[in-house]
Amino acid sequence: MVATSNLKEFSFKELKMATGNFSPDAWVGDGDLWKVYKGWMDEKTLAPSKSGDGMVVAIKEYPKMEPNFELWQSEVNFSGRHYHPNLIGLLGYCWEDEKLLVVYEFMQKGTLHTHLFRNKKSRGCAIEPLSWDIRLKIAIGAARGLTFLHTLEKKVIYKDFTTYTILLDENYNAKLSNFCFARFGPSSEEASVSTVIKADIFGYIAPECITTGDLYLKSDVYGFGVVLLELLMGLRVNDPEHPCGKQNLVDWLKPILSQETKLKTIMDAQMEGQYPSEAALQAAQLSLRCLELDPRSRPSMKEVMEMLKEI
Repeated sequence: MVATSNLKEFSFKELKMATGNFSPDAWVGDGDLWKVYKGWMDEKTLAPSKSGDGMVVAIKEYPKMEPNFELWQSEVNFSGRHYHPNLIGLLGYCWEDEKLLVVYEFMQKGTLHTHLFRNKKSRGCAIEPLSWDIRLKIAIGAARGLTFLHTLEKKVIYKDFTTYTILLDENYNAKLSNFCFARFGPSSEEASVSTVIKADIFGYIAPECITTGDLYLKSDVYGFGVVLLELLMGLRVNDPEHPCGKQNLVDWLKPILSQETKLKTIMDAQMEGQYPSEAALQAAQLSLRCLELDPRSRPSMKEVMEMLKEI
């Protein structure tokens, strides 16, 4: 079924113990198809331990066997096979009767989305505004993760690149999570595979995926361009509360991203002007290249990563 020789197969009983019987206090968050809990385990043996003892882990529970088995299997397959500092570390899994769960390293700072768009306390932790240096660090880390996936011998299209799927550790190192929608890609950047679009990532998904159902390696590059925009502006890609004409971040900003004087007026106010204007312009122009309508005109993720490192 999966390449799991380096993963632990947990019993459901062990995961109940690790989370205090999936206590509300252990709840971290929800996705459309799963819930995530904080658990405690022995650092060496991964045996369940009491709250506050050992190391913290993240336990993701798929609520039903059907139709989620394929998603769970894909997540275990991709996360279990591939290891990189900018990919979330999978520790093990549980498949018992109708129960489907995965166990990951716990990321102390949560999602990038939380830090960009929630200026309040989250689960008891104050959310501090992200500095320019931290934003650039996050962008470079995420780019490294995508570059790794795109340059594997059997290339992987991540497909789910959003501010929700970028997790941050205590030092703001970015790690890509949620591999249940990942696909093995074609051997060439010019070739495509067919795909089904997730409704909740409209705005991040590349135009060719919507119009033709074709998914390229460079479809991930488009999603990266959207997230880079959100990092710069501190605005959501889709926001119905914005005035007409400004509800879609890409459509609104593409015409003005290369104009330095206008760029200053739309940069995230939470940075309070504390960023190098030339570097911000370079990052904005890079996002424009990532957002080209023709996937062939977009840079590769390796090129994106190298350009970010030079900013």
